[in-house]
Amino acid sequence: MFADRARIILRSGKGGDGHVSFRRELYVPDGGPDGGDGGRGGDIIFEVDEGLNTLIDFRHRRKFSAKDGQPGGKRRCHGADGADLVLKVPPGTVIKEAQSGQVVADMSGDNKRQVILKGGRGGNGNMHYATSTMQAPKYAQPGQDAKELEVFLELKMIADVGLIGFPNVGKSTFLSRVTNANPKIANYHFTTLSPNLGVVDLEGGGFVLADIPGLIEGAAQGAGLGHEFLRHIERTKVMIHIVDAASVEGRDPVEDIRKINHELREYDESLAGRPQVIAANKIDAVLEGEDPVGRLREVFEPEGIRVFPISAVSGEGVKELLYYVKELLSQLPEETLIFRQEYNPEEHFSGETLPFTVTKSQEEADTYLVEGPRIEKMLGYTNLESEKGFQFFQNFLKDNGILDELEALGIQEGDTVKLYGLQFEYYK
Repeated sequence: MFADRARIILRSGKGGDGHVSFRRELYVPDGGPDGGDGGRGGDIIFEVDEGLNTLIDFRHRRKFSAKDGQPGGKRRCHGADGADLVLKVPPGTVIKEAQSGQVVADMSGDNKRQVILKGGRGGNGNMHYATSTMQAPKYAQPGQDAKELEVFLELKMIADVGLIGFPNVGKSTFLSRVTNANPKIANYHFTTLSPNLGVVDLEGGGFVLADIPGLIEGAAQGAGLGHEFLRHIERTKVMIHIVDAASVEGRDPVEDIRKINHELREYDESLAGRPQVIAANKIDAVLEGEDPVGRLREVFEPEGIRVFPISAVSGEGVKELLYYVKELLSQLPEETLIFRQEYNPEEHFSGETLPFTVTKSQEEADTYLVEGPRIEKMLGYTNLESEKGFQFFQNFLKDNGILDELEALGIQEGDTVKLYGLQFEYYK
């Protein structure tokens, strides 16, 4: 089964905790701190694999995690770094933040490898916190938390030219004739259940051609299978619009072209404005006396759209069409359409603020409680026994508005402030 979308959860590795220990050696009665640092958590990395063409590896597994960093050890031993997790994806994969739909990365063009989530930093061991006044710190820094992000993977194929048209007009037959692709071909609607890529080899250079599954009316709103594959023509520069000129199934080719272009416009306005060429297929089946090609030219060539009569079965007219498309491509910029980054996970997580609460105790008079994840985290990396650490603690209370909230609750000098087992007297 062709898989071009997947929704997964990514988790980078947690940083290892710093270690608290002291030298304990014979004849060294007062050994200093020697707790080692924790290891760095593993990153989540996406890497392009040219040999892949689907996202099937992500359809049956929901969560992908890098390894955590190991804690530090005695004797200044540094914890081992967590292993990175490298996820292989086909070229053209767009990674989006699941909730907002914003682009995190487009694995196309020169972007072959990108770190999506960085692992947490390892915490410092207690050897870093020794000062002249605090020679035996009993504190180490915890490792930085892991980061978790839900993303939506979407494969948008990279092709120069896209084949579009209603089902059963001969797109797969045309692709098999002009490229090395081997699509399944049969005479019923929606034979093509997945996009097929092929390379057209011409004298002086070729191009990549994609057969997009047949569209139907309402595709842009989700009707039919065509909606599932409209994303694959977003990067194409030129579109070959194949129609059944012989009206084998009683369809009007002019009306078909109008309907397909309407669906393109509904899906993305820019698609309808891209260069198009009409391939009037099945001319070998046109009844004598009829001139559907002349009618198509009369309607569409004044709009700047060339019409080429072809037979995908016999090959008639195919070479002229291909060389015209090659000439069109030579007049267009060579760059592949790249979707720019709209969501930076690092900026998101660095700007994340943890909550806290400031309340007056109902059980103890003149006592105030300051609690919450932000307070816990601050106490985890602050050495309150050192002068520098206590100064940082005071600035933290001021900068985060905690002192303002205490005053708003009516705190007076000499009242008690409690923070997770620690208590202080309040003075202005």
